[in-house]
Amino acid sequence: MTVQSGTVEVSQEPEGAHERAGFDEIHILWISEGMSCDGDTVSMTASGQPAIEDLVLGLIPGLPKVHLYNKVLSPSLGGEDFLAPYRAAARGELAPFILVIEGSIPNQNIIEDGGYWTSFGNDPDTGEPLTLNWWIDQLAPKAWAVVAAGTCATYGGIHAMAGNPTGCMGLADYLGWDFKSQGALPVVNVPGCPIQPENFMETLTWVLYHAAGSAPPPPLDHMLRPQWLFGKTVHEGCDRAAYYEQADFARDYNSPKCQVKVGCWGPVVNCNVPKRGWMAGIGGCPNVGGICIGCTMPSFPDAFMPFMDEPTGGSLSSVLIKPYGAFIRRLRGITSMAVNKEPKWHHNGPELTTGYDPHWRP
Repeated sequence: MTVQSGTVEVSQEPEGAHERAGFDEIHILWISEGMSCDGDTVSMTASGQPAIEDLVLGLIPGLPKVHLYNKVLSPSLGGEDFLAPYRAAARGELAPFILVIEGSIPNQNIIEDGGYWTSFGNDPDTGEPLTLNWWIDQLAPKAWAVVAAGTCATYGGIHAMAGNPTGCMGLADYLGWDFKSQGALPVVNVPGCPIQPENFMETLTWVLYHAAGSAPPPPLDHMLRPQWLFGKTVHEGCDRAAYYEQADFARDYNSPKCQVKVGCWGPVVNCNVPKRGWMAGIGGCPNVGGICIGCTMPSFPDAFMPFMDEPTGGSLSSVLIKPYGAFIRRLRGITSMAVNKEPKWHHNGPELTTGYDPHWRP
């Protein structure tokens, strides 16, 4: 881990000027002190395409030199060595940098008598904890890009469900959905509970190529998710989808059939996990018998509970598809009988019965 020495003033160029700069070196300040379990940091380490080690060691052609700061890489047991680049960036002395936030953002404004929900280091003058909100306020406006890692950071996640006492929200809710970074980018949301490893690293790599001046901005949908990763549903990439078409549904979790009846929300959830797998192309919720509970969606978890019940609307759609599915199964059964046997001319008899016509003979 490298801490930049000296002073680099934050550019006061017009918004979007950095977009064309083509940086040779960039810092990634990763803060996981949101309301979080650190699962996204853990998941990110499992990526292989690319691996975080390849990115930091400069093994990916065309990327700027990357200095990554994450608490799992802290150079000492104490916090000040680790906090040094964050403090420098807050003072405007470290640039350019990408700010990665992990965990949902609590609402400090609802605390009337002091206190805080979550903090990251202490104020060197007063010794008081510095809240996550303070860091975001200081760093986000100076960041070349801002990336939200995981559903908690993107949309609030588990901590933001109905009845929570913290007023938690996603990063774009906190900064504003019209927020633009120094690189003229909105918040880049990579949801998942936790993030799928390659989904996050692929998005971060795209942002870095953009910072290097060799790629356009990453295309995002209306919820600021990467379009190429979240443009399709779980159902569209699921190996079990053909069973749905045939109205052939699982009734327990040991079945290889479509799991809509036992609680799977795959037909309406934007996620690529069945296609991509989890680690090295292996795993992914429906691929290993797990139902999709919608963890990449903005309305997770409230809209998808209770998790083990058939999804809202699922009963009607599965009822409507039953007659069609039964008809399709019968037709395919007839066709299967016709094609699931060898041709009659495959025999060891004394005569050739293939229909061969020896017309070329005299």
